[in-house]
Amino acid sequence: MDALINELMPLFERERATRRPMALAVVLQTAGSTYSKRGAPLLITREGDYSGLLSGGCLEGDLCTHAREVIDSGTARQVSYDSRGPDDLLFGLGAGCEGAMSIFLMRVGPEQGWQPLAHFQQALAAHQTTAVGLVIESVAATPRPGEVLLPGTATEFDTLLADVAHSGQPEWLPSASPLRVFAMPLILPTRLLLLGAGPDARPLAGLATLLGWSVSLYDHRPAFTEAKSFPAAVSVMLGRPEALPENVDLGSYDAVVIMSHHLESDAAYLRALATSNAPYVGLLGPAPRRERLRESLGAEFAALGDRLRSPVGLALGGRASTSIALAVAAEIHACLHGCSGGPFGERTGARAAPSPRPGVA
Repeated sequence: MDALINELMPLFERERATRRPMALAVVLQTAGSTYSKRGAPLLITREGDYSGLLSGGCLEGDLCTHAREVIDSGTARQVSYDSRGPDDLLFGLGAGCEGAMSIFLMRVGPEQGWQPLAHFQQALAAHQTTAVGLVIESVAATPRPGEVLLPGTATEFDTLLADVAHSGQPEWLPSASPLRVFAMPLILPTRLLLLGAGPDARPLAGLATLLGWSVSLYDHRPAFTEAKSFPAAVSVMLGRPEALPENVDLGSYDAVVIMSHHLESDAAYLRALATSNAPYVGLLGPAPRRERLRESLGAEFAALGDRLRSPVGLALGGRASTSIALAVAAEIHACLHGCSGGPFGERTGARAAPSPRPGVA
């Protein structure tokens, strides 16, 4: 499950600033072919604005109607859609997706303490994995459907929520009490470090930001480390290549791409990364350049093993900086998801790849 809660945060912050309640929709179950899978979120305002996507636009309009009723009444509800079968009747839309989906809608507002989004927002700021329990069904007076079980406040479920937070996989929680609880984990955004902040880093940083990744840059050239060149980046750092381990916690990144276009700098970066646990290291440049670095670094280069992707990127074609950025981002995305990056139709399956960090997408 790689739907990111952080994509909902701008709309959440806008509505909370005016104390307007919203509806949070969460996919509970799917069958067959569906656009999104279990755990995917969608945030909807009373006016019908929404952030996130559960279908290709087929369901969102109807969900907005249900969301308005949930916001006004404060009563959570489940809605189901089914486009399977020969008639393919999905509210007359004829989507033809051959899938079914059960979605839970709950009110998020001041009366609910803005949960669970307030909790997720705090965890995102700290870049910490977490999970919450959503009460889906209850025969008791309390907790009611739509209430949220936060870590540390629900003793029966704390250990189970911690397990879900670690795995990053949404789950139905077993319970001795008369409750049905759905555990929803926080999927942290991929952290990408670009070693080199030249002009060709801009399209890659922009594309990574569009994917919801957290991007940082590091360069030894003052002219390239102006923050205005990378407005969406978390940080743009100036430092010598040799000082990289002193200035940056390399173990906190999911992927690192070396693109300084300076051979000695690249050697210093590779030397530092050889002793790190960054699961993906991409090196920009042709194979002969890589071999020069291999010869000069020796055992340090060998220590990078299968983590090193060089030349970096998938073979998508195109020589423009935007094409290269797309190829690099695609390979990182595939690698961190343990996929081959081949066509869907070929069903190439997974390949050996570094394991993604728990709760990271």
